[in-house]
Amino acid sequence: MAAKGSRVDMRIARANVRAAVRTVPGPCARWGDLDADFIREVLDLVGDKWSVLIIGTLAEGPVRYSDLAAAIPGISQRMLTLTLKQLQRDGLLTRVSYPEIPPRVEYSLTPLGTSLLSTVLALAEWAADHHAEVRRSQAAYDRDTPGSARKAP
Repeated sequence: MAAKGSRVDMRIARANVRAAVRTVPGPCARWGDLDADFIREVLDLVGDKWSVLIIGTLAEGPVRYSDLAAAIPGISQRMLTLTLKQLQRDGLLTRVSYPEIPPRVEYSLTPLGTSLLSTVLALAEWAADHHAEVRRSQAAYDRDTPGSARKAP
């Protein structure tokens, strides 16, 4: 028998989760076992708040690194750099460095990134349109649920 937490246990647990998904109708039932992990990986990437904001900021065309940093409130230089590298690795944006003094670097969406743009903008718009309702629901839940995490907005 494999030790608890081993790769074999993880595969069995993942297979059991996938088997349960097939018994309930919904979008997850359409995913094959080989696709499920990759789909979650991509959703983790594009659902990340910084990725959404970066992709949305690049909607109008190439943007310099410093302009991206200024356009996205709350993002640190480290997080901006890490997210840009990940989006570049995944083929959603390109980075062009110009040999000038001072150096200039621009980022722009690839065709793959552009194909995601309408979805990302719709998600950001939904968040903007419904943030007050979500905050009210969170406050009501925190008020009415004993031991709930009362996290400040």
